Amino acid sequence: MEARAHTGRLDELLHEVRRQMSRGAGADPRPVLDWLGRQIDADVALVGGAGAVETSTARFPRQILPSLEPTLARLSGGQMAAAATESGALQVRLEALGPHAPRPVLVVVGASAPTREAASLVSHAGSLIALLDRAQDADTTFRGYQYKARQLRFAVFSALLAGDLTLARRMTTGAVPALLDAERLRVYLLHCPPEDRDRLAQTYQDGSGYHGTGLMVHCPAFKEHLICLVADGPGVADESGVADGSGVDDDPETAHGQGAVLRRLVRDNSHYALGISSPYPLGATAEAYGQALHALAAARHTPERMAAYLGRTPLVPLLPHTEAGAWARALLRPLGSTPRVTLDITRLAVTFPRSAVARLLDISRNTVSHHLGRVAATLGLDLGDVRTRAALDLAFCLTGGQPDGGLGARGGRPVPTLDELFRTEPAHAWAREFLRPLQDTRGRDLHTTLRAWVEANTDAQRTARHLGLSRNTVRAHLRAAEHLLSRDLLTTGSGIHDLVHALHITGLHPGN
Repeated sequence: MEARAHTGRLDELLHEVRRQMSRGAGADPRPVLDWLGRQIDADVALVGGAGAVETSTARFPRQILPSLEPTLARLSGGQMAAAATESGALQVRLEALGPHAPRPVLVVVGASAPTREAASLVSHAGSLIALLDRAQDADTTFRGYQYKARQLRFAVFSALLAGDLTLARRMTTGAVPALLDAERLRVYLLHCPPEDRDRLAQTYQDGSGYHGTGLMVHCPAFKEHLICLVADGPGVADESGVADGSGVDDDPETAHGQGAVLRRLVRDNSHYALGISSPYPLGATAEAYGQALHALAAARHTPERMAAYLGRTPLVPLLPHTEAGAWARALLRPLGSTPRVTLDITRLAVTFPRSAVARLLDISRNTVSHHLGRVAATLGLDLGDVRTRAALDLAFCLTGGQPDGGLGARGGRPVPTLDELFRTEPAHAWAREFLRPLQDTRGRDLHTTLRAWVEANTDAQRTARHLGLSRNTVRAHLRAAEHLLSRDLLTTGSGIHDLVHALHITGLHPGN
């Protein structure tokens, strides 16, 4: 009968351990101490390696601890495993927990020495507290590993964004991800609830902290985005299943691999969406990421919630080579002595919101504003104007981001204006093709809304007042335009510059 009661007590103890292990909130020895105190009619404390009480039952007599310091020190240092002593009229039993010094010590205080059964319960409780502590350490280590792996994946992504493949490989020495051995990649941009990103990245993570032939990266700027870099090319399955239009084909011979996993996630979760870039060399990851942003904007307005980028020729290579370089160099020349960090921040901030840039670079929004203020004063431009930002971004693209970059010298010839660059027939053909999706009955209303929106500096409320529409109607028009143009206008705003340029060009008369 007594053995059955003892077994029942141990079952209660194991139930408490199971409860703590299942809740995933960290180890808490206090319930175990309270349970032990009730079972053996004693007060119990857990004393840490530094000699301080970490937790205890409510009436534990802490005033006895100074007299126990020599014994506690020997137990904590590994010279003893257990000890029994007295403190006045109290009987004290001490047990060291765990294998590594300094060890915590379980201190049991009662009016009488514990019975053999009580001593057994003390030992069992101590062992389980040690087990919970080791589980807590393992969980902490696991979380630390996941955090570091996530940081390293983002560092690799950042190096690829900068086109620095050598740096990406150097950062991963000893465990180079398969992605870096691929000839090409696609960027899959998954829109999902922020709380799902950790789960997804861990679920598909391999033993080296990567994702097979892919890489899942938490976007620091937009908390709903999981950036997925997926190898594409000979010997890599699945990635040929991408179609044009708003959807993605499911070729039965390629319906497996990283891309298929992402597409299945979107099909199975109605609040997910997926934008897919064209295949690019690894050194052009930035271009692939920009395409994925635009594709995601279109995907969110389709029934499938998936879209591949609709390839269109970019504006930059259509502009007259030498003249465009001269214009860009002239615009950026005052920034010749500006620190590189200021230029990098500016190049991001002319495209993305300042708050997103701050999160991306892990700096304050005020720091971003300070750098932009310096550039605005140097150039004598209002960077709060969307047309100014679009022109500045175009100049950065033409010079590779460097004020002293460019495409050759012009001697003493005058610098052309942006209007002169835009009056060329190739630029007009590009603008007409860009805006062509807006040319149906509904599209004409969208065209009017878009032009008014740009003229109102992308302020939807001002646009609504000017057009006599509600703000919600203006936002609906903008969302419809995102889908038709395959450009992100509202989430990150990365597609606004193309729209600004297209509207500017169509407002000019073509030159000869």
